[in-house]
Amino acid sequence: MRHQILPFACIVMATVFTKGASAQLGGRTITTGASFLLLSPDARTTGVAEAGTGLLPDANSVFVNAAKLNFAGEKGLSFSYTPWMRQLVKDEHLGYFTAFHRLSQREALGLSVKYLDMGEINFRDEMGNLSQRYNAGEISIDASYARLFGEHFSMALTARYIHSNLGSGTYNGIDMDQANAFAVDFGLYSEKSYINSRQFSKRFAWGINVTNIGTKLNYTNAKESFLPMNLRMGVGYGLNNDPNNRLTLLLDITKLLVPSRPQYRINEQGNVTTEIEKGRDPDRSVPTALFTSFFDEREGIFEELSEDAVSGGFEFCYYRQFFIRSGYFYEDPQKGNRQHFAAGVGFRVKSLQVDIGYLAPMARRYTFRNELKFTVSFHPNNMLDQD
Repeated sequence: MRHQILPFACIVMATVFTKGASAQLGGRTITTGASFLLLSPDARTTGVAEAGTGLLPDANSVFVNAAKLNFAGEKGLSFSYTPWMRQLVKDEHLGYFTAFHRLSQREALGLSVKYLDMGEINFRDEMGNLSQRYNAGEISIDASYARLFGEHFSMALTARYIHSNLGSGTYNGIDMDQANAFAVDFGLYSEKSYINSRQFSKRFAWGINVTNIGTKLNYTNAKESFLPMNLRMGVGYGLNNDPNNRLTLLLDITKLLVPSRPQYRINEQGNVTTEIEKGRDPDRSVPTALFTSFFDEREGIFEELSEDAVSGGFEFCYYRQFFIRSGYFYEDPQKGNRQHFAAGVGFRVKSLQVDIGYLAPMARRYTFRNELKFTVSFHPNNMLDQD
């Protein structure tokens, strides 16, 4: 696939400048560098509209909350593939590999690799002549350690390396280069099952995960970008009407922990100045941004609450072999307008499971149209096999 410089520049600038020109134009959507880190990579999580905290744990729990690994069984691995944004870019795709292994009754290790291939980019000069071809892509490599504290409570720490390769060279007077960053996640998770009889039981799970706390990305000589530091809180409630069939209800809330966009003053000539009229200066340190992101909106507490994205869904397991999922994801129109319906199915034969997730945007001006994700996983003796 060959792109012109204009659409590629739009993608780069939207990704690079956390509070740049788009903020000055009055937009309120929070942008970050390496935003691919927030993309839900597997079909199972996609099928429940990203409300994955309360799902029964598996290898893909490394993305949602690595503290779940202590409840996922002895070991497992998974590979996911998404033909990403094919309506815009024919050769772009998202790949995800993850695996975990239980070290002892209280410890587990996880590993994951996520790669977003953006295809081949063509750069042209003002005369339309081809000046450079470039293969853009982003990758993250994670290592997670999870430990049980008590029978029902777990904590996890994840270390992450990020490499973002969006372009290299000088464009419109801005020096572009590849960027690297390091980050950590910190997760808490608890689940407990209640057995009322041989034919009926229930399960309750909750989790909190703070992700991508790390160094800023330096793409240009003009400005550094925050990583998509994110807070995820979620619950899950499961009902079993017999040992083989399960219904799990899910709810997640997420919030970006990066500075909100301020409103800049417009001078008498109608030009945007650097003077902030409402809000706070977005040029802050990472620790400061983490705490001030809860009260830095220019319109106060109600707009601050509008930054929270909410997702809800369910998963029904029939005789431990067939899975049906669905859900809905909502984000305020002023904060990104991601609103989509999700559905998914899964098939399990012994330890091998195949999942398909489907996502259909419901809001106008959405970045992509209907989308499919595919996951193949291997989970011997995981939670899905337990009574």
